[in-house]
Amino acid sequence: MKHLKLMSIVLSAFFISCNDDDVKAVNEEEVITTVVVTLTGGGEVITLTSRDLDGDGPGLPVVTPSGPLTANTTYTGSVGFFNELESPVDNITLEVEEEGTEHQVFYQALPASLGTFTYADTDANGKPIGLLFELITADAQSGQLVVTLRHDLNKSGSGVATGDITNAGGSTDAQVTYPIVIE
Repeated sequence: MKHLKLMSIVLSAFFISCNDDDVKAVNEEEVITTVVVTLTGGGEVITLTSRDLDGDGPGLPVVTPSGPLTANTTYTGSVGFFNELESPVDNITLEVEEEGTEHQVFYQALPASLGTFTYADTDANGKPIGLLFELITADAQSGQLVVTLRHDLNKSGSGVATGDITNAGGSTDAQVTYPIVIE
């Protein structure tokens, strides 16, 4: 009988403490299946697409550039992040822009001699977001462009505002490596 009373008290305390007021909202990470970089310059539009429809599954992302870039050319660029597993497709870019103070996109040319990047958009604090940018290509060569979306980073870290990811911290929401050819 003692056990039954004790059990009754414990269960009552459990149900009383588990009311709706104790439920906390969790900000779930977004699923990003597709990253699209669009570069416009020299009378052409080049699209770099990475699509990984199985997410963290065994399949590798399909990475496709629509063509080569032109040497010594200024391109205006934009990047979009999408979840194509949703119907309709979820445009994560809108959330990145809305939460701009918590996000930044980094562009790394490998080798660095491929070109230079300049941010063209800022958050509410005047720090770069990186959804819009400018790329000035160098002489003919080939290499890679690494695009990284960071979340909860230190935007005041040394070099971060100019695109150096070294001191950014935070977590990586998406990272894609695109093959680049400059002709």
